[in-house]
Amino acid sequence: MKQNELRPPAGAKHKRKLVGRGDGSGHGTYSGRGCKGQKSRSGGGVRLGFEGGQLPLIKRLPRKRGFTNIFKTEYNIVNVGKLAIFAPGTEVTPEELFRARLISIPAHPTKILGAGDIRHPLLVKANKFSSSAEKKILAAGGKIKKV
Repeated sequence: MKQNELRPPAGAKHKRKLVGRGDGSGHGTYSGRGCKGQKSRSGGGVRLGFEGGQLPLIKRLPRKRGFTNIFKTEYNIVNVGKLAIFAPGTEVTPEELFRARLISIPAHPTKILGAGDIRHPLLVKANKFSSSAEKKILAAGGKIKKV
């Protein structure tokens, strides 16, 4: 097969609609634009979101405005009090937290927050710790490790 023999598959190419070529063509007289009005004129039409002078939807719903940071880091949040389900001396990793159903998306980084209390020592491995969580884990005789 040569490059000059390549053809698109059947039905992939459509003929351009020819308008304004007489009534016999089926696209004559008004050429598919209807009767008079702004949309029938050359260059006619309204901008995107224009509602004929009515207050547009984008202005009626101010809560829809603003900025969403698409690069925001979503963290799995676990409070120190929830770590009490693990036996003393256990190594608590994000995988263990996922198995214990304390986090739902293992691909997201994990952050340990300081709500609640912990009484026994644990080795806790996570991506981030709040300062109060660090203090509580260390006060209970545990260790922390940032992964």
